[in-house]
Amino acid sequence: MLREIALPIVLHAVLATLTALHAMLYKRDPRAAFGWIGVCLVLPLAGPMLYILFGLNRSRGRAQRLGLRRFQVDYERGLPPQPTSDPGQSVPRAYRNLVRVGQALSRHELSLGNQVEVLVNGDQAFPAMLEAIATASSHILFSSYLFDNDRTGRRFREALQAAADRGVDVRVLIDGFGDWYSFPRASRRLRGKGVRVARFLPPRLLPPSLSINMRNHQKNLVVDDQVAFTGGMNIGDRHCLDTIGNQRPTADLHFRIRGPATGQMRSEFLRLWRFSTGQTDVPTEQVSAPVGDLACRAMADGPDEDLDRLTVLLCAALSEARHSIRIMTPYFLPPRELVGAIQSAAIRGVSITLVLPARNNLPYVHWATRNMLWEVLLHGVRVIYQPPPFNHAKLLVIDDHYSLIGSANWDPRSLRLNFELQLEVYGQSFASALVHYIDQAAASGREVTLEEVDQRSLPVRTRDAFCWLFTPYL
Repeated sequence: MLREIALPIVLHAVLATLTALHAMLYKRDPRAAFGWIGVCLVLPLAGPMLYILFGLNRSRGRAQRLGLRRFQVDYERGLPPQPTSDPGQSVPRAYRNLVRVGQALSRHELSLGNQVEVLVNGDQAFPAMLEAIATASSHILFSSYLFDNDRTGRRFREALQAAADRGVDVRVLIDGFGDWYSFPRASRRLRGKGVRVARFLPPRLLPPSLSINMRNHQKNLVVDDQVAFTGGMNIGDRHCLDTIGNQRPTADLHFRIRGPATGQMRSEFLRLWRFSTGQTDVPTEQVSAPVGDLACRAMADGPDEDLDRLTVLLCAALSEARHSIRIMTPYFLPPRELVGAIQSAAIRGVSITLVLPARNNLPYVHWATRNMLWEVLLHGVRVIYQPPPFNHAKLLVIDDHYSLIGSANWDPRSLRLNFELQLEVYGQSFASALVHYIDQAAASGREVTLEEVDQRSLPVRTRDAFCWLFTPYL
């Protein structure tokens, strides 16, 4: 009897000690380290198992084993020579500090001569993407977090299969966790049609790979290196607001990119393709000629060597703002440094508008956000609740000139745990289109006041504060 009791105790002591020590040595945030140490020590056996499932960062070690940095260097050696002049000289002087920050954080030079078009909802984005796939002659590189098995998903599967049948090199990367959101899984359907498919860090028992965090949240479609698409949309009917009977209408923006920046989108896809497959073959590179007047740069962020790059970039962009900041995001739970950057900009007199959905698809995130909104409202930030349908767009516009678009939300999951892809865009014409979209959304919504937040009832405040405690994992 004593032996049966002693065995679990000894097992927990060993596992708790090892996992707590690992958290102390490798967690960068002392609050996260203390939290995980407490979980590992206090919860018998369950604590260490929770840490193994949710606390370990497997992606960085795997990235090092696959040599992603070396692969990036080898790949870029095969690209045309970069311009010897400083592309930042083409940007107004007020933004050159921000250009230097992006240069230090990104693998890519600021790319000149680009065109970026705004595509509203799946009603505009999906036909444009399908048209590009239908005209592909060399290769299609396609990454998505979700790939639903609905009408939209079937249209994309058929288009990708048709491209593969005519000899196009088609590669599709679907997140291993997101692949299970619909059934039958898109990866299995595509593979059965002869399309090259990979799943990003799929959870499995044998061989053990149980990581639930560290998802590939990037949305990236590159066709023949001549046109690329990125933004916030997954593949699914929910983004088609004109479709009758849409049970989960989700507004969003996607973007069509032409010009040299498409090569940067290609490069970021191939990094994660090799990460997921170990395959080093690359499609024949096709140089895209300048077609517009926008300066762009791709910026990757993730829990590998790119950790915290997006947070640093956002802080720099907010600190450079002189007149206005517009933020639209579905999930707003920024880390302390971003809260401080927003407060500092507001105190300097910068006009800041934050547009959030009035009804979130994740209610607990909405509740957690309400618990911290007072911190920005107190300093004069305008917070607007946009009415339904739920808006999934992620936009930042600084001084009506600098824009940041892509897949990342303003929450810990995007900024610390996910692999994300953003695109910096310098140009007043493009920023004006985003300003118009954000301002229209704000005009249709209602402004949240500090008084409203302060007057929540005790049960509501308790609920919101409880959800806020789980901010690092929401």
